[in-house]
Amino acid sequence: MMNKNGPLNGLLVLDLTRVLVGPYCTMVLSDLGARVIKVEAPEVGDDSRSFGPFIKDQSAYFMSLNRGKESIALNLKNEDDKKIFEKILSKADILVENFKPGTLERWGFGYKDTSKKYPKLIYASASGFGQTGPFKSLPAYDMVVQGMGGLMSVTGHPNSEPTRVGTSIGDITAGLFTTIAINAALYDRKKTGKGMHIDVSMLDCQIAILENAIARYLSKGEIPGPLGSRHPSIAPFEAFKTEDSYIIIAAGNDKLFENMCKVLKINLHTDEKFKNNGNRSKNIDDLKKILELKLQTKSTSEWCKIFEENKIPCGPINNIKNAVESPQIAERNMIVSANHNKIGNFKMAGNPIKMSPYEDPSTRGEIPDLDQHRKKILDEFN
Repeated sequence: MMNKNGPLNGLLVLDLTRVLVGPYCTMVLSDLGARVIKVEAPEVGDDSRSFGPFIKDQSAYFMSLNRGKESIALNLKNEDDKKIFEKILSKADILVENFKPGTLERWGFGYKDTSKKYPKLIYASASGFGQTGPFKSLPAYDMVVQGMGGLMSVTGHPNSEPTRVGTSIGDITAGLFTTIAINAALYDRKKTGKGMHIDVSMLDCQIAILENAIARYLSKGEIPGPLGSRHPSIAPFEAFKTEDSYIIIAAGNDKLFENMCKVLKINLHTDEKFKNNGNRSKNIDDLKKILELKLQTKSTSEWCKIFEENKIPCGPINNIKNAVESPQIAERNMIVSANHNKIGNFKMAGNPIKMSPYEDPSTRGEIPDLDQHRKKILDEFN
């Protein structure tokens, strides 16, 4: 394993998670320096080991989420494996799990029991619906909470079929909120000397990020629908057709709009219909027609150059290839690699957190095979 360097160096994380929400959380903890021991089901391991795409029979999905971790296979219903797990648990600072509520309690490792033995343990549970409430026992995947949390109702275009956000944002946001909570709990433990139980619900996280949509409903009773790329209350703030593709323009205030009009040589900023953001939002369809007539006279790259020179927020709509190969992304070390013993170096997204005292390595340690570190872990904890 790589020599961990980061603010969480010296902390031991016991990772009982599978698929995305938990592994994303523990990957961030690993990137920040923590040692992560991933406990997997014997023979099959993390469910995501069977998710495509595959490289030499290895899941790229799994590899992209589990860099820098150690793997041991344990059956927590088996008495011998329970004893091994207990020995590791006795040394852990943090336990992260994403089972349905009640599962670990049945196996003898619920928070109530473990906190009595290990009062300094930070025990983080990330589940579909949380540890309380009428839905707590229901299974959930990202797609389910995107639908139930209202996010899909404001995604896509008017009158289109329900549209999933392009990435698993239900899982990822819950993973990030869990990571934030763990770091806050570590700070609290320094003051109190005690651990705590962290309860994060994927559905709660979707409600927490509804932003403008929930503000509209709670303040005015409005039930917003999908608007494509358009912002519901800022204009112009969406995608516009150009000569060859589309450009995003985000003129987020009146001054930026005035500057944009001057660059385009159209005096819309003096027109009563468009002179302030409120009026522009009311008349956005008319505004878009006028702007697109002008914008379709040049290519996206030409307009980006012009707008950037005039400090007007804009950008192309990149596909994944163009986004990944951007010189900005390269400069920020956002494509890194980790070693897998069967395929060698595997490329993946890096860590967006840059911290001045610590290196941001372009090589992120090893990706574990199932049960790869069993001997090492048993030798250490026995």
